[in-house]
Amino acid sequence: MILGIIPNISKPEIINVLSEIIDDLNTHKMKFYVSQSLLKHGGNFKNILAENLLLEDEELIKKSDMVISIGGDGTMLHTAYEVRNYSTPILGVNIGKLGFLAEFDLNSFGEFITEIKEKNYIVEERMALVGFVNEESDSKLYSINDIVIDKGPWQKMIELTVKVDDDYVTTFSADGIIIATPTGSTGYSLSTGGPILSPSADVIALSPIAPHSLTMRPLVIASNQKISIIVKSPHEKIQVSCDGQRVFTFPSKTRIDIEKSNKPIKLVHSSKTNYFEILRNKLYWGLDVRLANSSKEKLS
Repeated sequence: MILGIIPNISKPEIINVLSEIIDDLNTHKMKFYVSQSLLKHGGNFKNILAENLLLEDEELIKKSDMVISIGGDGTMLHTAYEVRNYSTPILGVNIGKLGFLAEFDLNSFGEFITEIKEKNYIVEERMALVGFVNEESDSKLYSINDIVIDKGPWQKMIELTVKVDDDYVTTFSADGIIIATPTGSTGYSLSTGGPILSPSADVIALSPIAPHSLTMRPLVIASNQKISIIVKSPHEKIQVSCDGQRVFTFPSKTRIDIEKSNKPIKLVHSSKTNYFEILRNKLYWGLDVRLANSSKEKLS
C-alpha cells in the first residue's frame, strides 16, 4: 500500500501536523509520497521528510493506492478535483473548522492506519457533475459539491430558464441557482433551504438563490437527467462557480448544460462510522435543542 499526501500549505500548523502523520506512517512502516507543493511553504520540513519523497501531484496520484488530503473540506474538494481523472480513493484529515468531508482528525487517523494496512475500510463512490457552456463539446465545468450560477458582483437579479431533458420546467428571476450533488447538499444548497440528500441517493438538487417568487422551491431530479439553464442578465456577464473554488464569467445570454460525470470520486471511510452519525455530530441534524437545554438546567 502506497499513500500519497496532499497537504494544505496555507495552514500555519501544517509542518507540525505533517510531522505527526509521517511519524505514525513510519511507525507502521507504510510507504508514502508527499506533494511537491510543500516546497512553496517555506517552513523547515527536511528533518521530517527526504526530498526524494516529494512528487508533483499528478505523479503522486498515479503512484498512490490512496491519497490523504490534509486540511479541511475545501482541501478535500481541491484534492478531489486533482484526482478527478483517476480512480484513486481519497482520505481526509481535518485540521480546519467543520470537517464534514474530511472525516478524520489527527488522533482518529493515527488509529485508522492499522485498518488501512488490513484494508478494513469502506470506499464510497460520490457523484460529480460536469457542465458544458453554449453547447460546446469540451467540458469547462466540473464539481463534486455544486455548480452555482449567479449574478456575480452586479446588484440586480438575473433571469433563469430551466429545462430538464429539454422539457421546459420554469423561468424565474433570482440571484442565482445551485445545482448540487448529494455530497454538496449539506453545503451552500442547504443554506438556501435545499434538501439534505443521502450520498447513496442517485439524484441532483436544484436550489434557487433568493428567488423573486413565493412559489419557487427546490427541485430534486434523477441523476441521469440533463439540466439546461439559459441565463440572462441586465449586465454583460454572469458568474459560474464550481465547488466555490473555480470561478468563471460568461457573457449574457449563456446556456449551461449540466449532467452527471461518468467518473465518480472515491472517498475512504471508517467502517465504524456512518453518514447519519456525521450529520448528527457535525451539523447537529435532528437534535432537539430543547432536550439539550433541559439537561443543562438539571446540571446547574
